[in-house]
Amino acid sequence: MPSLLTRVKSKMSIFAHRKARGMLDGEYGSVFKGRSLDFDDLRVYVPGDEVRDIDWKASARHGSPLIKRYVAVRRQAVLLVTDTGRNMAALSFGGEEKKDIAVMALGVVGYLAQRHGDVVGLVCGDGSSTRSLPAKAGEAHLERLLRDVNGHTGLSSPPSSLGEQLSYVARNYRQRMLLFVVADEVVVDAAMEQLLRRLRAQHEVLWLTVRDAELAGPASVRHAGGGEPADAAPADRFDVADALLLPGRLVVSDAVIRAYAAAQEQRDMKRQAVLRRLGIAHVHAGSSHDVLPAVFTLLERHRRGK
Repeated sequence: MPSLLTRVKSKMSIFAHRKARGMLDGEYGSVFKGRSLDFDDLRVYVPGDEVRDIDWKASARHGSPLIKRYVAVRRQAVLLVTDTGRNMAALSFGGEEKKDIAVMALGVVGYLAQRHGDVVGLVCGDGSSTRSLPAKAGEAHLERLLRDVNGHTGLSSPPSSLGEQLSYVARNYRQRMLLFVVADEVVVDAAMEQLLRRLRAQHEVLWLTVRDAELAGPASVRHAGGGEPADAAPADRFDVADALLLPGRLVVSDAVIRAYAAAQEQRDMKRQAVLRRLGIAHVHAGSSHDVLPAVFTLLERHRRGK
């Protein structure tokens, strides 16, 4: 089987020229800024610096703005958290399996962490079990993490239940870490919100949502295979979570399309409102091509506290 990490690095190479990759590295390096870092020295403020890094007392004595600089005092720990239940084996908005997008996103953040000398661990699973792999350094270790996610996610996997993996993290990880959560379009209920509040108090949390395929409307017909003749009746659709059938004749029904879009919008707004309320930076990706821009945006939002 070809290396999954090599695929990730190839995508990163194609995505960005050297300057853009440097900006991505810089955004990652800012995640822990002010946390687990020791003061180093002061330097003159230049446009683009964070205002919150200005040392106002030293600036007053100096007569011009001065910025605090920090150095890392220890290696940071990054914990990749994802669902390997059968929901992640379904098709994404872009037509790929959602697990392929998840592996790409986990690989990008894991690789950035490795480049910065950080250690990377994994918590993943489904509604019946949760697995954890300890945080270590090295590309071989990261490849093992990605293969674990890829190999355990399929249509025959148990049902998804991200809450089980988040609960596992809350119970077993006390050291402050960066949690990078990759999930599908989960419904965030009151219990999950309380769990996320607990995790947010203990850790840095970043969240990437993998977009579901459209089950109704023109895009759903395209994602179903695209090989159907123009005059053929749309094929039936199945929800992998519960195997419920959506008859093909309803896929292009205006009433079903409107109801589906309304339900999806309501679910998205609720999830985004909860994450925003808790101060968790979040983005979404519908295909592997979206992952690099999404991760850059995610790190930037986290740095700016948005």
